[in-house]
Amino acid sequence: MALMLRTLRLDASDTLIFPAAAEPGEWAVPGGFVFWDDPPGSLSGKRQQAFRAGFLGLGSFGWSTLVEVAEASASDQEAALAALAAHIRTVYGAPDEATARAAAQEELAFAASLCEGQAPGTVLALHRTHDEAGAQRETFRTLHRRETPHRDFGALPVFAIAGVEEEEPAERPDLAALARARP
Repeated sequence: MALMLRTLRLDASDTLIFPAAAEPGEWAVPGGFVFWDDPPGSLSGKRQQAFRAGFLGLGSFGWSTLVEVAEASASDQEAALAALAAHIRTVYGAPDEATARAAAQEELAFAASLCEGQAPGTVLALHRTHDEAGAQRETFRTLHRRETPHRDFGALPVFAIAGVEEEEPAERPDLAALARARP
């Protein structure tokens, strides 16, 4: 068995903040390639939220804020590769099946690298930005179940954040406005 990323939904917020939400349990990749043709600063609303914090689900091609590390069989891996390759060819115009499969394999290999050294069930989140030169930058955080409740919030937060490289300003999306804009 290999390790892959699988979408996780703890509440309904993904259905409100993303253009389309991934279903829980889909195999996933970071999906930054979806935004390669978007100039920095051009994103807004739900697409901007998907850029900032979304993992791409490989069943619905919707977005998920959280993924978990999960064991995947060879048939699971092949199905994920086939789905992503077909999506890359259909939506992004890969010239042939071999090119689409190579691109899909590269994205899945990157996703698998995020699982290295992690136990199944480990939860990951991401934060994607553009740097000053316009290149995409992704920061991944590993969330671990808290053994004791956080004293500021009682028993609500069940995860602790590990692997934070630098502090960034907190983003506060207007969930009510995003819900009103829902198609």
